[in-house]
Amino acid sequence: MWDQDTYLKAWNFASVIHRGQTIPGKDIPYLNHLGLVTMEATAAIARNQNIRNPNLLIQCALLHDSIEDTATTYTEIKSEFGLDVAAGVLALSKNKKLPTKQEQMLDSLTRIKQQPQEVWMVKLCDRITNLQPPPEHWHKEKILQYRDEAHVILEQLGKANQFLSARLKKKIDNYIQYLK
Repeated sequence: MWDQDTYLKAWNFASVIHRGQTIPGKDIPYLNHLGLVTMEATAAIARNQNIRNPNLLIQCALLHDSIEDTATTYTEIKSEFGLDVAAGVLALSKNKKLPTKQEQMLDSLTRIKQQPQEVWMVKLCDRITNLQPPPEHWHKEKILQYRDEAHVILEQLGKANQFLSARLKKKIDNYIQYLK
């Protein structure tokens, strides 16, 4: 099982660094997204899915957007949470120096696959959480592209956890409703 003090430390850290951020296009604190991603992770842990390092899974779930979406650095994460968490969070972060979103995603998937499977699971949890009703301004092609990206994530990382893979597949299958 994961350790509550480890969770609290990461939650409090994420609460501070994401303060004032909202979910794009909504008036909902960004911390809500981090909580939902972590809820998916804790659900997998609760189902005894042979997770070797649940604390790594929980910490990376709470911190997965910290390098990508805040001024927080890899060094700060490493100092606060250790090398394994910092490496996981860095792998989950897009390299914005790459020219296209597709290249950024494929690069991140390559780096994620070099990490323990708990980091893979965070990416599955993130996409499960993100397959909510798309923003109203998304056109049909963007919705299809996002669903196709989810297929790639499932294909590349799905073997990490059977429960999360099934959840993601169901979300992908249901995402077609937004194309009507």
